Amino acid sequence: MGEKEGYRKIIHVDMDAFYASVEQMDNPELKGKPLAVGGGGKRGVVSAASYEARKYGVHSAMSGMAARRNCPELIFVRPRYDRYKEISTTIRKIFFEYTDLVEPLSLDEAYLDVTENKKGNPSATLIAEEIRKKIYDQVGLTASAGISINKFVAKVASDYHKPNGQKTVNPEEVVAFLEGLDVKKFYGVGKVTQAKMYQMGIYTGADLKAKSLEFLTANFGKAGKHYYHIVRGIHHSPVKPNRERKSLAAERTFSENIASEVYMLERLQSIAEELQKRLKKSGVAGRTITLKIKYSDFTIQTRSKTLPYFINDMALLLETAKELLYQEKMKNSVRLLGISLSNLNTANVDKKDKKEIEIIQLKFDF
Repeated sequence: MGEKEGYRKIIHVDMDAFYASVEQMDNPELKGKPLAVGGGGKRGVVSAASYEARKYGVHSAMSGMAARRNCPELIFVRPRYDRYKEISTTIRKIFFEYTDLVEPLSLDEAYLDVTENKKGNPSATLIAEEIRKKIYDQVGLTASAGISINKFVAKVASDYHKPNGQKTVNPEEVVAFLEGLDVKKFYGVGKVTQAKMYQMGIYTGADLKAKSLEFLTANFGKAGKHYYHIVRGIHHSPVKPNRERKSLAAERTFSENIASEVYMLERLQSIAEELQKRLKKSGVAGRTITLKIKYSDFTIQTRSKTLPYFINDMALLLETAKELLYQEKMKNSVRLLGISLSNLNTANVDKKDKKEIEIIQLKFDF
């Protein structure tokens, strides 16, 4: 990477069809076949799709039924998150061989700042090649990478030669690279924003760059300022090795719509149990409990309550969730319920807070 003084060297590593690739690796009979990780039933949702399935238009967040319509030969497998986490941990150890500035975005992708690195290698491009080879040699899976001067350009670049490829965008190439891209390739521009931009005649980065800051903020609000800067290659967000978790949640989609509050309470108990497990595993507590309700017409409602103390106890989670459930009458039958805990104590819990958490738990031990 032809660096200039003052530029950072950022790598975005993205595993190729991670969940599906793990399943194909662990079960050779699935290799080369259209595969979806998730549920294929009436309420199932695709969590990930193999590249063979993607050729049929199968993608994550698609309903299982729609996926089967697109690809009748589609094979569904249940997700094994413990296995994915195990492999992800191995991959992250490889990242840390090169730098401590690693910002995981999920189990299958992360940013690395290798401006100063443990190998003393001045080439971010060669480091990315090394990392991808090590992942393949140690884990057996392929990864793609994007290399550039900031996180935004690196993330966009990592998708450029997928699967099993990489793209370096040198400092002097950034603006031309972004100008030539379709705006739908810009990380953070979703389908709704893409459609709106297309209606305004904004199809490429060059079209976007031609619009004034005033025009973009008038039409896209605060995001307009963001678009104005990123299309010029300006993105100052550093790689944050300790990304603070904002919330933890658990939710369930039901095979049949539920109209009875008695059944809802039963489901809430199992959801609260699952959430408590996740909280204990993460070693965090929080103060704001939110109940998420998705109705049969797909509208979503949330109801929240903030407590004066931190909790991570199932009894208190359930008690507050019940209170929120009865806060007002249901608008319709319900297809999904979820509980989340935010306002977390992840920002260096002090001794007083830790003691308070212990007291809250002890109150409910009997």
